[in-house]
Amino acid sequence: MNQNLFTSFNIPTILGIPLITLIILFPTLMMTPPNKLISNRTSSLQQWLIQLTLKQLMLNHSTKGRTWSLMLLTLITFIALNNLLGLTPYAFTPTTQLSMNIGMAIPLWTATVLMGFRFKTKASLAHFLPQGTPIPLIPMLVIIETISLFIQPMALAVRLTANITAGHLLMHLLGDTALTLASIYFSSSMITVIVIILLITLELAVALIQAYVFTLLVSLYLHDNS
Repeated sequence: MNQNLFTSFNIPTILGIPLITLIILFPTLMMTPPNKLISNRTSSLQQWLIQLTLKQLMLNHSTKGRTWSLMLLTLITFIALNNLLGLTPYAFTPTTQLSMNIGMAIPLWTATVLMGFRFKTKASLAHFLPQGTPIPLIPMLVIIETISLFIQPMALAVRLTANITAGHLLMHLLGDTALTLASIYFSSSMITVIVIILLITLELAVALIQAYVFTLLVSLYLHDNS
């Protein structure tokens, strides 16, 4: 039994060695690379999903932005697999760790901002001061726009962490409720089990949606700076 509600979010260790790296790589290791010589339903579905995802992410990008297609495709696949990993029994969800999500968000955000300052210097600087701003408000608006710019990677990381963590906590609470009711009112516990099954189905959708939202926001930052 867990010591507290948040014990399941602690990083597993063996002999004091954190297993976070192995856990992160586990979903990727389970995937088989596509074989161009063999065509089956699985590979066809995989190629269709890749083309559909790239079409949505790269729809309005310039030539420079489209060079990020492989990076964005890898990112959405990595986040989706790690989100789904946490829905398996006795598993650990790496994306519930804020440090990991910040580690993904900050480098990607920094790369897009640096690209904007390199290729669209005037347009990037113009974002700090909207056209027609009264002179007395210029210092305040520059400070506000600067703060909003630096908040973007934190918003990316916190959004992903909060959405994944909230669903897992709710399933944990409902699971404990079902076990408690099983020894008292069996019929009530069955209703709770049905609710948990519906919640797991919802969490499957949330895991994929949050991966898409994270990648889409990075794509939008890239679009604004490329």
